Amino acid sequence: MTALPLRAADRLALFGTLLSVFDAVHPLCDHWIQSSEDARLKGLHGDHFVYADGTPLPDGADPADADVPVYRASALGRAAVCRHVRSYTAVQLGTALAVTRALGHRVPLGALLAGAAVNAATHLVIDRREPLLKLAEKFGKRGYIDHCTATRLDDDGKVTTELSGPGTALMELDSALHRAIGISAAALTTWLATRTDGPR
Repeated sequence: MTALPLRAADRLALFGTLLSVFDAVHPLCDHWIQSSEDARLKGLHGDHFVYADGTPLPDGADPADADVPVYRASALGRAAVCRHVRSYTAVQLGTALAVTRALGHRVPLGALLAGAAVNAATHLVIDRREPLLKLAEKFGKRGYIDHCTATRLDDDGKVTTELSGPGTALMELDSALHRAIGISAAALTTWLATRTDGPR
């Protein structure tokens, strides 16, 4: 068996490390770091008005008469997903930097930022839900999504069906897509970090 050239081995090792970090940190950020409020609100869409908890105003209610702040649903959803992506990116960058430094590899910050930007931008789009649903439909996954929903029981004993969230096909499709994109992010970071003979 022919030994790998040192440069190729170095690239493969960095790629494997980054891929492992991106993959392992993703569920940590989604389930431990992300607030419950952001997880619940980030998929909100529409021009209708809602309260800060995402509850729609009653039919016919005038937003100007509300005694608490009200927001357009889409604006509230965008704010929630931006908070989530900000914390996700910070944890991912910090972890990648700490692990690579601990293992003796000084990855240029620009390379790490490029990979983080790929993950952040795609995470923001996917977590808004509507783009993910449209993509899933193009791939013929609507039946899977409709079949694998989750039943929730609220405090009043009312049963509702949820299309996204834990236990749903949409959450599984979300996770699979994030992980696949992580391959590209790790490859881009590795290529940028090793394309010249910079310090290690």
